[in-house]
Amino acid sequence: MRDAARQTTADAAAVPTATSSADHLATEWRAAYGRSPDSVRAYSEPIKAVESAAHAVIQPNNAKATLGKIRNARHKFDAAIASKNSDPIAPAEAMMQTLWDGQTSRHGGQTPTVPETLEATRAGVHLAATLVQWFVSGAVIRIP
Repeated sequence: MRDAARQTTADAAAVPTATSSADHLATEWRAAYGRSPDSVRAYSEPIKAVESAAHAVIQPNNAKATLGKIRNARHKFDAAIASKNSDPIAPAEAMMQTLWDGQTSRHGGQTPTVPETLEATRAGVHLAATLVQWFVSGAVIRIP
């Protein structure tokens, strides 16, 4: 997995519109698997990595594109992997939704904020690496 994440980071760095994805992937990996893991920081980085990679593909003209907006733009993208239910973007959409829903400490509220666990953070890191790879490799594309 480490080698795959490193390759995805290198691939993202080579795509001018996704360069910050590479930075976020490297930061998230260190925060999740480094000597002093920081699960809250590590979980915010995967979202930023996917936003950066997906932004140029899904909503290139939206300067305020976020994962929340991108994951709801299903009519704007398609995926290379076929699906049994004829909905090829369902896996990417579900992964983005899972990543988004998993960040419980994103906003404050009337109830106490529950920080992400290290286990959830590491799962988010791997989801993000997969999604970034899909966006930078052309496995997920914008519908013209």
